[in-house]
Amino acid sequence: MDIYNNRSRFKLGFVIVALSIAAVSLLYTNILVSQLAEREQRLIDLYAQALEFVIEADPDDELLLYVEKIIKANESVPAILVTEGKIQDFINITIPKRASEDRKTKILRRELEMMREHRPPMVIESEGLGIKNHLYYRESNLLYQLRYFPYVQLLVISVFGFLTYLAFDYSRRAEQNRIWAGLAKETAHQLGTPISSLMAWIDYLRLEESLQDNSIIQELEKDVRRLEMITARFSSIGSEPTLKSEDIYFIILGITNYLRKRISTKVDWQIKNNLPRHKATLLNRHLFEWVIENICKNAVDAMGGIGAIYITLDELPEGDIIIDIKDTGKGMSKSQIKKVFSPGYTTKKRGWGLGLTLAKRIIHNYHRGKLFVKESEPDQGTTFRMILRA
Repeated sequence: MDIYNNRSRFKLGFVIVALSIAAVSLLYTNILVSQLAEREQRLIDLYAQALEFVIEADPDDELLLYVEKIIKANESVPAILVTEGKIQDFINITIPKRASEDRKTKILRRELEMMREHRPPMVIESEGLGIKNHLYYRESNLLYQLRYFPYVQLLVISVFGFLTYLAFDYSRRAEQNRIWAGLAKETAHQLGTPISSLMAWIDYLRLEESLQDNSIIQELEKDVRRLEMITARFSSIGSEPTLKSEDIYFIILGITNYLRKRISTKVDWQIKNNLPRHKATLLNRHLFEWVIENICKNAVDAMGGIGAIYITLDELPEGDIIIDIKDTGKGMSKSQIKKVFSPGYTTKKRGWGLGLTLAKRIIHNYHRGKLFVKESEPDQGTTFRMILRA
């Protein structure tokens, strides 16, 4: 199975397995808690009966020794014996060794309030003395910890899992970036030789007097310069690009004028500039032109070479620049919008599906801007939006 293309299913599967493990863990822990709670209830019942026997028994009764052992057997359940509103005795409540009587009383009163909120007391009647004793108690610290342990455990596991996911995701992205950078630099290196050769051939052709003013030679020279610029673009991938203050409208006008002559003549180009005159921002010209070219070429492909491309430039109140590139193509579904910037995603029969991925990286990472699909509907076209900092 193709893990990359089916990663959503794998993620869902992992989530289901994780939730199943969590459910089993909680269920098993609740069973243990229930069993331990029953055990503690039996223990406190036995403890109450032993106290009742001690209160009623003759001091010389030989059974008192064994009953006291039963009382001392309770080493976990905190309990307080109250007679006529006064604390007579307590067990399994931690009191600091050097605590004063006042502090000791405060600790016991606080514990007593907690026990009253927890459950009603057990009544131990002394028929001979005509006194009712109230035995307050609560669950042991062990039971309390066991009750909440799975939630703490799940929280720790979730945090650890999330951090692990972030680490692996960062590692995967870093590896992809290294691959793209290496591929780009190798492409630039490979283009260098044929470009130099083409420049030499153009110079040779210019020696012919009959070809000096030939428009074909001029167009060839433009294309060779274009290849040099593309080589510069590829060389910039993987390294920190140099940003300069550039007239944004002038750059977009230049790249669209170049594309007009080399893309279908059935595409109508319309540029609306709402920016202040000579509005400039920090850009790497070669990389930014690449982004515009990628989006426009994708738009032409989406329209099948027939339609219109509308480019609108606006300024936000804080001075940031908005660039909308709209086409009249086939549009995209919601699922396609989510994947359009993913590496390897393409609807073309040929292509690596890296154009828009690299475009987003250039805008987000190198220009600290944003690139996203503003709106798109099937058969209604698509609008890509860029936001560049002033």
